Amino acid sequence: MLTEPSSKAGYIAIAGRPNVGKSTLLNALLDFRLSIISPRPQTTRRRIMGILNRPGLQIIFLDTPGIMDARYTFQKVMSRAIQSSVTDADFLLFLCEAKKGSAETKIAVQEELAILKKINPQNKPVILAINKIDLFARDQLLVLLKIYSDLYPFSALVPISALKKDGLNELMSELEKLLPLHPPFYDPDVLTEHPERFFVSEFIREQIFLYFREEVPYSTEVQVTDFVERGRGKDLIQAVIYVERDSQKGIIIGRQGAALKKIGLNARRVIEQFLNREIYLDLSVKVSRNWRKDEIKIKKFGY
Repeated sequence: MLTEPSSKAGYIAIAGRPNVGKSTLLNALLDFRLSIISPRPQTTRRRIMGILNRPGLQIIFLDTPGIMDARYTFQKVMSRAIQSSVTDADFLLFLCEAKKGSAETKIAVQEELAILKKINPQNKPVILAINKIDLFARDQLLVLLKIYSDLYPFSALVPISALKKDGLNELMSELEKLLPLHPPFYDPDVLTEHPERFFVSEFIREQIFLYFREEVPYSTEVQVTDFVERGRGKDLIQAVIYVERDSQKGIIIGRQGAALKKIGLNARRVIEQFLNREIYLDLSVKVSRNWRKDEIKIKKFGY
């Protein structure tokens, strides 16, 4: 006789507009620095899987790029990653920022919910997390909660501060309620399905987003070309930073290589903390002209 599973397990897509704190929330829920973070919007480009394991519980979170109007090829590729994550998920965790209660806020919420309906045509259950509540007064928050609840049938609405880890216990409680009964999909000591190479490239790209401004960070892509684990001494990691124009290559390298050296130094520290071992990081810069508008080049980069 088959027995019903006693544990819960499922996939949850974290979706929302750019810069609302999706990656910060994922890292806070996992209590581990998995997704890269910067103050700039659209830092996340790929779907990031993070697996939370607790006794009798496994949640596979899918962190997605920020939802936007896709204007060129690469943005359309990122939009497809969002849609794929929503399709794979059992339900959605939709993240938004706290806003002041006003007529303008209601219009902004309506626009946000139109985006949610567009990515969720199957009408999967949605939990709303209102982030950055530490920046707003309680009475403003109550107004905002009512606006959202009046306009969409959310399974739950939870005010949080991902940065300060406030409200996360309440959020977890609501997430657990919607999880289906199912055996774990992954071994309990697995945190993600992505290889180490993936995170190395992400941490290098994170430093570019933190170091440069304007269009340069968005024009870059990082590919790890060599990853040699040594029994003795430091591991060797070689990576190439691709840009779209020759002028951007000069900016990334900097005068006498100062900018590239700074990126490498900061990235190495983060990577060593992530891998829990010392590495030697060798960076170079190459031009791949207008790669964001070329679907063949985008696919070559693994998107």
